[in-house]
Amino acid sequence: MPRTQTELPSFDEEVRSGLSADSRALPCRFFYDEPGSKIFEEICQLDEYYLTRAERSILAERASEIVDQVAADVALVELGSGNAEKSRLLIEVLLERQKSLRFLPIDISRSVLEAGSQALLVDHPGLEIHAICGEYEAGLHELKRQPGGAQLILWLGSSIGNLHKPQAAKFLARVREEMAPGDGLLVGIDLRKEREVLESAYDDIHGVTARFNKNLLGRINRELGGHFDVRQFGFHARYDQASGAVASSLVSLCDQEVPIDALGVAYVFKENEEIHTENSYKYSFEEIDQLASDSGMECRKRWLDADGHYSLNLLSPA
Repeated sequence: MPRTQTELPSFDEEVRSGLSADSRALPCRFFYDEPGSKIFEEICQLDEYYLTRAERSILAERASEIVDQVAADVALVELGSGNAEKSRLLIEVLLERQKSLRFLPIDISRSVLEAGSQALLVDHPGLEIHAICGEYEAGLHELKRQPGGAQLILWLGSSIGNLHKPQAAKFLARVREEMAPGDGLLVGIDLRKEREVLESAYDDIHGVTARFNKNLLGRINRELGGHFDVRQFGFHARYDQASGAVASSLVSLCDQEVPIDALGVAYVFKENEEIHTENSYKYSFEEIDQLASDSGMECRKRWLDADGHYSLNLLSPA
């Protein structure tokens, strides 16, 4: 059956094309299988990884201000919700303002979705949850089927940073297509800052982020019959100030050959050859405003953490 225009390539297709390319790469959207999601929860607890802590502090301090910016009787949608721990802070304020709330969390991890939804329902009987397990595009498609009324869409965690900047504008424009004039999009965006702060956040001394990246190789082993010895791969993250991106890569520690049974291919790696796994782009205020403009929106309000490291940006259709 032919793929629709919005359907993304499957894991095996991405592995085959990514490892066959001259500059090898694996998409970061495959980080978040069940083991990967658990490792990412560890990352969020690291002292070096300020992003989650900074974003949560803004929500804890400014949730009422954020809610005041959106229409009454709003529905809440979250792209990449995870366990919904941060959106919980907005849910509590919204339920103080309105008697009931419809919440649409969207995530690729069914187990994380189920656990987060069950915990929310125990604490908030006035909450109606319509969980969507899938990629962002599946979630956006589902928004068309929802009853009328204003929506506040959340895209937290600086996930936008994983997209090249033109792709980020294109994706925001896609979200804009599903938004009515009274809707809002709250986007977490990490800000440009000192190299030392950024590189330690993405390559911690405890090796948790390295383990998170190496889980991609483990996933290939588990799901595709790969024969990666993860001990034979290192990890590094480097910040490029010109582009504003922290680039993460796995690095072959020796000359080696790795068969992948499901693909019927053995890939040869040279010592020091890299597999690019992620870009994490950082933005200035001017770049955020331009991003909003390029996607047909405007930044109505911006909130920062106490250190000025991180931003929450409320976008609305221009």
